[in-house]
Amino acid sequence: MSPQLLPVVLLSISNVFMTFAWYGHLRFEGRPLWLVILVSWLIALAEYCFAVPANRLGHAVYSAAELKTMQEVITLCVFAVFSVVYLGERLTLNHLVGFGCIALGAFFVFKGPLH
Repeated sequence: MSPQLLPVVLLSISNVFMTFAWYGHLRFEGRPLWLVILVSWLIALAEYCFAVPANRLGHAVYSAAELKTMQEVITLCVFAVFSVVYLGERLTLNHLVGFGCIALGAFFVFKGPLH
């Protein structure tokens, strides 16, 4: 796999784990908070096993700012699908406009210096 694509793939996998760790418990509101925290930490461990290599390997081809921006955009994409499919919530026009603004910011991060 290309050095440019590998961090994207690893960050995508990482974000699936992260989203479940942070928000998956919302479907299990009757569970004790201590149990939810424990399970979330275990899921987060798997997330770190992908995120750390993604950033370590990705830093060879991307700046730290680009990696962070990439992670945030991937997080929004994964979360949008998760919230609709897993949580049964709808995305509104406000959400899409907000996500679009973030994508515009990402464009400028990857565009390079403005002159």
